[in-house]
Amino acid sequence: MKALVLSGGKGTRLRPITHTGAKQLVPVANRPILWYVLDNIAKASITEVGIIISPETGEEIKESLGDGSRWGVKITYISQDEPGGLAHCVVVARDFLKDSSFVMYLGDNLIGCGIEPFVDTFNETGSDAVILLKPVDNPSSFGIAEIDADGRILNLEEKPAEPKSNLALVGVYIFSSAIHGAIDSIEPSARGELEITDAIQRLVTGDNPVRSHIVETWWLDTGKKDDLLEANSIVLDDWIKRDIRGDVDEASQVTGRVDIAPGATVTGSTLRGPIVVGEGAVIKDSFIGPFTSVGAGTTVVKSVIEHCVILSGAEISHVNRMEDSLIGRGSKVLKCHHKHEALRLMISDDSIVEI
Repeated sequence: MKALVLSGGKGTRLRPITHTGAKQLVPVANRPILWYVLDNIAKASITEVGIIISPETGEEIKESLGDGSRWGVKITYISQDEPGGLAHCVVVARDFLKDSSFVMYLGDNLIGCGIEPFVDTFNETGSDAVILLKPVDNPSSFGIAEIDADGRILNLEEKPAEPKSNLALVGVYIFSSAIHGAIDSIEPSARGELEITDAIQRLVTGDNPVRSHIVETWWLDTGKKDDLLEANSIVLDDWIKRDIRGDVDEASQVTGRVDIAPGATVTGSTLRGPIVVGEGAVIKDSFIGPFTSVGAGTTVVKSVIEHCVILSGAEISHVNRMEDSLIGRGSKVLKCHHKHEALRLMISDDSIVEI
């Protein structure tokens, strides 16, 4: 079995952050989202991985992932010149996939579990496709699957006005080589793309065995700012442990699950976990509240920050309170007066905000 990770696209929902970088590399708990995806693939003993990349962000993704040796996998990069839909990604990857079964994994999705049981479902049922599903509260906003009592897929519908179930397609699939014929038999949708849901539906109507696997833990699509902040909070809450390797002076208080990387310094400050602080970060005379990621080389001075994702090399100074914010690499947020209010920001790399 191989893996196909979709890391193309232009990330329009996360702009302006994605004007200068790939959405799949935006960090959650100070690790790029794609790294979690590769973690899951490697744990399932899959060693051949194709990464779909776009011309705009491909080089950045290559630099981050390298040849895959960090995870014990071999990565093949596959260029998709223009976004053409999820099924089109399979088309451009056909030389890599050949006749192998494969996991298809959207590179901006996070799930709170491994994919090993999902792979087991595929192998044990002899299906041509297995789709990962998750119950949601707003099914009209997702691709929705209708299944029978045995978990077989009966029907798929994209963002239905009157959904027949609340089971959303998570963005992780496993296919046999039969998916290639199904894709060859479909036409582009109204938005001009080859939809993977249409190809799966073609398998269903052709009596190919298509089954589901329900995610019992959390699932997050990190394509928007609020989704990314929620993902950061959940990952910090579930996976971060107390590990203080940086320098913390006696005037500081660090409580709860706080991970401080080597080379970081904390002076005269209060940190209340779960928090992660990257290498070389400087925190001085500040309060860092729960569910915050402070990127490597970031400086925070005389500020109060909570529930934020701050990318590497940023500077936050004299900000009375900042919350629910995503701050780009090398950006500066500098307070120039003394009014009291909470800031909620999303600014891209290398920006300067003076307030």
